[in-house]
Amino acid sequence: MNDDVRNIVLGLVAAGISASLGWIARTYLWKRKLRRKQAFFGLPDNSESLLVVNRDPATAEPAVHRIDVFALLELSALVKDCGAHVQVVTQDAAHQGFGERTEFCVGGPGSNRRMVAHMAAMLPGVRVNIDPEPGPDRGAFRIGADLYRMEPGITEYVLLARLTAGERHDTRPVFLFCGQRAITNQAATRYLARNHERLARKYGAGSFVLLLKVVNSQAYGPDVVELVADVTKPAQSPLPSAPEPAAQTKSQKKSHRAD
Repeated sequence: MNDDVRNIVLGLVAAGISASLGWIARTYLWKRKLRRKQAFFGLPDNSESLLVVNRDPATAEPAVHRIDVFALLELSALVKDCGAHVQVVTQDAAHQGFGERTEFCVGGPGSNRRMVAHMAAMLPGVRVNIDPEPGPDRGAFRIGADLYRMEPGITEYVLLARLTAGERHDTRPVFLFCGQRAITNQAATRYLARNHERLARKYGAGSFVLLLKVVNSQAYGPDVVELVADVTKPAQSPLPSAPEPAAQTKSQKKSHRAD
């Protein structure tokens, strides 16, 4: 074997080793990224998840809003990417506890009974005005001491939450997408799909509650979303109590004496 042939053979061997090492490195990084994603969503390979759909409050028949269907499709894609399976149930048929399977619950308390149960159990510091009568506070969020009113099509809010119950390491999370309108539910699912890696780095396997603002949905749809605040602490704390009548009376007496 002369020098030229030996150099060619050595070059091919080096190229093969480099390609193999590159493939191994890419496969390792891809698997690590997948494992982190699966851990964040609580969706190991071939696991089961629950997707709870709401009803369209504008119809008398049990139907899902067209925009909420888009949100469900985005969540289904996330589950599929994790190598897991999804079962779709309606909000009035999900008669089971939480923690055994990852759950994605879509829709506000006005259209989703399951959301009402989750908020009562895990978000005592949140109130949503579901009064059907028109008014400035219709659909408003009260989180702790703060009130967030919506301007339909201009400024709307949605809560995106990842919640766990108990101390077991294998407890599956519940993801809540509680919006003031259907377009905000889709905005929250899209925000989660785009930012789950950053959220996983920040919160790990812990709980969080984020308040998001959807800007000018009448022009931009669900694409322009701003993070207003991390409201985990006030959302998971009891609402502050109203001033006691005795204190108000005392204040009024002082006012009368001043007069």
